[in-house]
Amino acid sequence: MGRDEQLVRELAARIPEFEEMLSDHIENEHGVLPHMFFWDVYQETMRSFLAHDDEAASDLPDWREVLRFLEEQSSLGIREVDGVIVTSFLEYLPYPGEEGHDIVEHLGPVLAAKFARIRPAG
Repeated sequence: MGRDEQLVRELAARIPEFEEMLSDHIENEHGVLPHMFFWDVYQETMRSFLAHDDEAASDLPDWREVLRFLEEQSSLGIREVDGVIVTSFLEYLPYPGEEGHDIVEHLGPVLAAKFARIRPAG
């Protein structure tokens, strides 16, 4: 198992709301496609962030926990892990003026530095 697949499996193990999504992903894709799975992670994380802790967010992953996990993983300096997180999560974050852009203010220092490198203007 590659380190990128391990990232996906560790995320689902740590954040239960992703377990079923990963199971469905594996069944539909006949294995783990980390970048493809992270598109769903991004979407669910943003839905959670935009829900602002209302009742509709109860079935969504805690966006704070997702960012904590990604921060921890990004701080390891593993190329495969960084590739997935940067390409399939950070690059999708909303631009200034778009709804949800303020999630950028909640990135940890490692994620924030990587985000600033790929999108200096935010």
